[in-house]
Amino acid sequence: MTVLNKLASTNNIRTTEPNKELASVIIKSSDKKAIQELVENLNNKDKNIQSDCIKVLYEIGEQIPELIAEYDTVFLELLDNKNNRLVWGAMIALDCIAAINPKGIYAHLPKILDIAEKGSVITKDHGVGILTKLASQKTYEANALTLLLDMMKGAATNQLPKYAEDAIPVITEKYKKDFVKVLSSRLPDFEKETKKTRLQKVIKKLS
Repeated sequence: MTVLNKLASTNNIRTTEPNKELASVIIKSSDKKAIQELVENLNNKDKNIQSDCIKVLYEIGEQIPELIAEYDTVFLELLDNKNNRLVWGAMIALDCIAAINPKGIYAHLPKILDIAEKGSVITKDHGVGILTKLASQKTYEANALTLLLDMMKGAATNQLPKYAEDAIPVITEKYKKDFVKVLSSRLPDFEKETKKTRLQKVIKKLS
C-alpha cells in the first residue's frame, strides 16, 4: 500500500494526527522506501498532499534526522517553492539535519538566511535554529555566532527571548560581551514585561 493512502488529506481528515502516526510507523521500521515516496510526492499536483508529505518528513527528522539527511538538496530546492507551506516545512527539515550534516547546510547558509529573513515566523525560527546548531561546531562557530548576533539585532520582540535562550549553550566566552550588549540594547523595545524579563534572565546568565 502506498503511503499516500495514509495521509491526512487523502482520508479527508483536517487534523495532522494521521501524518504524525505515519511518521511514527516509518520511524519504527526505518522504512526508506516510504520516505523516498514522500520525497517524490513533494512535487505532487495536489498541494494538500505536498503539505502532508513535508509534514511527515520533518516529523521523522525531528526524531531521527539520519533518516532524512540524504535529502538535504531536495529541502534546499524547496526554499524557492511558491507554496509557503513547503518553504517553512523544508526549513524545519533543514534545521533537523543541521547537526548531523553541518558541512552541507553551511555551504548554503546565505540562501537559507535570505529565505529566513523574508519568510514567516516559523521560517525565521528555524533559520535561527540552524545557526545555533552550526555554532556548536568548532569549524563554523565564529561565523555562525556573528550571524546569530546580527539576527538578534533585528528579531521581533515576540521571538527574541526564545532565540536568546536557545543560543545560551553555544555562546562562547569570546562572544558573551557582544551578545550582552546587543540584547541589552533591545530591552527598550519590549512592551510585554514577561518577554522583557525572559531576556533579562539571559543577559544575567551571560554577564
